[in-house]
Amino acid sequence: MKLDELRPAPGAKKRRKKVGRGPGSGHGKTSGKGHKGHKARSGGGKAGGFEGGQMPLYRRLPKRGFVPFGGKTEYAVVNLKALGGFEANAVVDPDALVRAGLVHAGERGRVKILGEGDVAHALTVKAHAVSASARAKIEAQGGRVEVLAGRVTAS
Repeated sequence: MKLDELRPAPGAKKRRKKVGRGPGSGHGKTSGKGHKGHKARSGGGKAGGFEGGQMPLYRRLPKRGFVPFGGKTEYAVVNLKALGGFEANAVVDPDALVRAGLVHAGERGRVKILGEGDVAHALTVKAHAVSASARAKIEAQGGRVEVLAGRVTAS
């Protein structure tokens, strides 16, 4: 079998219905849309979320919270206790966290280190945000903390 011999299974592809091509086609004049009314018009039909006049779900549920302009900053969170697998004086950056399985590859753009747990030895930690308690614990063991540029660094 060659690539140019590949074909869909018989009956797998169906031609679209051609409408509005005259009375002989059986789908002429009103093109299967009946006479007049909202659904006969171009762009006609119910809006998304319409529930037949019943109060729609998105209006029945309470609205909570506030998201500032630009949205909320979401971080991939890593606690200090998870960094125990790194060797002494290792560089812990987002790529190293992905290799260690602590952060998903898609989340490496914003990583925040939190202070739950302790570090056993000195580490060089590079992240987009570091909490004050995590920074204190890392530096107490003789390690260094670098905040990566280009992202929000508030803890």
